[in-house]
Amino acid sequence: QVQLVESGGGLVQAGDSLRLSCAASGLTFSSYNMGWFRQAPGKEREFVAAINWSGGNTYYADSVKGRFTISRDNAKNMVYLQMSSLKPEDTAVYYCATKSGRPIRTMAYDYWGQGTQVTVSS
Repeated sequence: QVQLVESGGGLVQAGDSLRLSCAASGLTFSSYNMGWFRQAPGKEREFVAAINWSGGNTYYADSVKGRFTISRDNAKNMVYLQMSSLKPEDTAVYYCATKSGRPIRTMAYDYWGQGTQVTVSS
């Protein structure tokens, strides 16, 4: 079955950087689009970034554009989220997810990981 395992979360200070990783298994990874999402306490889960199957197209939420970078390594079945200039409002549980087909800038993904906590202190 499809499994997505996030890692790399932690406690950082405002302005710091952090890289999240997501290891995928049980699917033909290079055929699937990947996304990162987050959910802060008391808020709904929201879209953060997405990358298409080839890595040739990326999409970002306005709130993270210019600070976060999504990338993937199809040889390693990995997707990454490089986060820079972190702010306290970036504090959330971050999830990776995967889907086949379009659109990819959507909440409608097929498989989800368990999430990793990112906490940004001021």
